[in-house]
Amino acid sequence: MIQETKIQFKPLHKDAKVPTYGTPFSAGADLYAVLEQPVTLAPGQTVKIPTGFSFAIPEGMVGLIFARSGLGCKQGVAPANKVAVIDSDYRGELLVYLHNHSAQPHTVQPGDRIAQIVFVPYVRAEFVVTDTLPETERDAGSFGHTGR
Repeated sequence: MIQETKIQFKPLHKDAKVPTYGTPFSAGADLYAVLEQPVTLAPGQTVKIPTGFSFAIPEGMVGLIFARSGLGCKQGVAPANKVAVIDSDYRGELLVYLHNHSAQPHTVQPGDRIAQIVFVPYVRAEFVVTDTLPETERDAGSFGHTGR
């Protein structure tokens, strides 16, 4: 069952679009570029793309910004920090820093879908200093150790 929650959305620009879900079971809502004119990312370049809105994420939740699959896999363009974390107390404009990982220039048009946001509940940890940790079967096994 899909859990729904209300997210307050504040347009900051006349062209701001409310994020949209592509299908009834999409986890991520598409975010749209609000640009006055197209922006071209050279290979290896990172550019800040505004969305034209701010919002209020409920306490106990975080907004995680991910690449759109087609844009990231087919065109090599994805958020510069791989996954952006938007905390519930942030009220500024949502900006997406896109990075062009490809060898070709990529142009972002006004209104293009540039990334997706997923809202996730989180647990806040209380860190407890200790001299020992409970043992496990894996213990200190590193990357790839389970494939032996």
